[in-house]
Amino acid sequence: MPDYDPIELELLKNSLESIVDEMALTIVRTAYSTNLKNSMDFSTGLCDPAGQLVAQGLCLPLHLGSLPDGMAAVLNRYGDRIEEGDVFILNDPYEGGTHLPDIYMYRPIFVEGTLIGFAAAIAHHTDIGGRVAGGNACDSTEIYQEGLRIPPVKLYEAHRPVQALFDVIERNVRVPRNALGDLRAQLAACHIAQREIESLADRMGLRELQEGFCQLMDYAETWTRSEIERFPDGVYTFTDTIDDDGIDPGPIPITVTLTVEGDELTADFEGSAPQVRGAINSAIPFTKSAVYACLRCLMSPALPTNSGFFRRIHVRAPVGSVVNPVLPAPVAARGLTGFRLANVIMGALNEMVPGRIPACEVGGDTGISIGGYREDRSAFVFLEFLFGSWGGRPDQDGVDGCASIVVNFSNNPAEVVESEYPLEILQYGLVPDTGGPGQFRGGQAVVREYRFTERECTLQIRSDRHRSRPYGLAGGRSGAGSRNVLNPGRCEKVLPAKTLLTLSRGDVLCHTLAGAGGYGPPFRRDPSAVLDDVRNGKVTPEAAERDYGVVIDTQCWCINVERTKVLRE
Repeated sequence: MPDYDPIELELLKNSLESIVDEMALTIVRTAYSTNLKNSMDFSTGLCDPAGQLVAQGLCLPLHLGSLPDGMAAVLNRYGDRIEEGDVFILNDPYEGGTHLPDIYMYRPIFVEGTLIGFAAAIAHHTDIGGRVAGGNACDSTEIYQEGLRIPPVKLYEAHRPVQALFDVIERNVRVPRNALGDLRAQLAACHIAQREIESLADRMGLRELQEGFCQLMDYAETWTRSEIERFPDGVYTFTDTIDDDGIDPGPIPITVTLTVEGDELTADFEGSAPQVRGAINSAIPFTKSAVYACLRCLMSPALPTNSGFFRRIHVRAPVGSVVNPVLPAPVAARGLTGFRLANVIMGALNEMVPGRIPACEVGGDTGISIGGYREDRSAFVFLEFLFGSWGGRPDQDGVDGCASIVVNFSNNPAEVVESEYPLEILQYGLVPDTGGPGQFRGGQAVVREYRFTERECTLQIRSDRHRSRPYGLAGGRSGAGSRNVLNPGRCEKVLPAKTLLTLSRGDVLCHTLAGAGGYGPPFRRDPSAVLDDVRNGKVTPEAAERDYGVVIDTQCWCINVERTKVLRE
């Protein structure tokens, strides 16, 4: 077989990435639920016959690192019993998945009768049954409460649908139209991959394409080794905490130790809390994905992200811990822990390469689920994940109102929410004085306010950072904490970070996410930047004086230089 030169490998990499991105676009165009077509909570990829990741789409890093684990589960069960026209699905967190709402789909791709690889699509389904609509409740105490648990099974066998499985799924979810429609969107994406890989094999030759997969992964491994060799050898440890698990009140520490030895890196989570009673436990594939995603941020953007990249990165997590639970631990709300894992890993990376890592971002998305029945008894399930802002960077402010660095979520437009669900969005914006003060300010908190318009529903909130606030770096301060308020301004009630309650028509929920951490000492911030923040409503004059020592004359919108000089000295 010929060796590919760097240009040929780059062309192959781009061809494969174009295919997986076209798969992603297919899901956006054909999905039924707002969580897929608007929030884009899904991922696409290609694997080789051994289940190794060959290419990934511009989707969610926290999904994509787990694709080989799901593939391994399929191969372990079916081995050489895989035929053309088969399609496999699974969602079991203890056999390749991460939590029940994420359904993994793999379609084997045959060319000239030879298995050349698998198309892969992961989609977060709006509902998967279980005791709480939306499948993300924090207060479940065992996985059996969380919904339909699917081991690796065939959804299609030799081009024929396994109707019994479709029927089981339909009977176990609250809005089957969305669930089956989103499954078919995944199927359509996998069909696109089949067609395009066949076309690529026709142009290149089957054996040449197979060899290209291998060389592309070896190339990624070699490049990753050289990137790790640039890191200083040593041991770097960081700890952050989750407020609670929604059942027990105590804080939950997560600790990571990064060890760099030559061209290999190990992430060890020894010292993290034991698995908890609530559903925030993170299955090991999700924990591994968080490590891969954070390390990828420090490496060249041109590096191919495939299984070759994973080979020199080792993840260890104590069995029975919050980052590697065992049955029957619940894991539905594991997303919160995944984002906190990213904060912990980035904190350890700052110890390793100070001056390159931003302060803590908001530190975890908030999951909002609202489910119930309309007057005609038809079910509705609203699900969305809210993201905030990035932390201050070594040379720039944090970005306001964006997704976490380890996902590529979009928001649900208010107009779409109001047209499809019994909800009104009363407020959606940024909150002043919430970004962590620093030489480079942390991003602001995001606020979202909902009014419920049906007779009754169940509200589930999965949030955090009420007490453990996003950390600052290099002298920067923490961002503001998050907050949940029911019916603000009229008999208002402050809710805990994680809660499940019943709403009635007219009830209002106001959720404010945390603000991101600041970078560098606040008094080193350019006074003109503070003035711009005050003018733009990001910082109040009182906070400018208190946090930055900058006195703003709001009559003429200028800096009182003399008073500022006195305060800063």
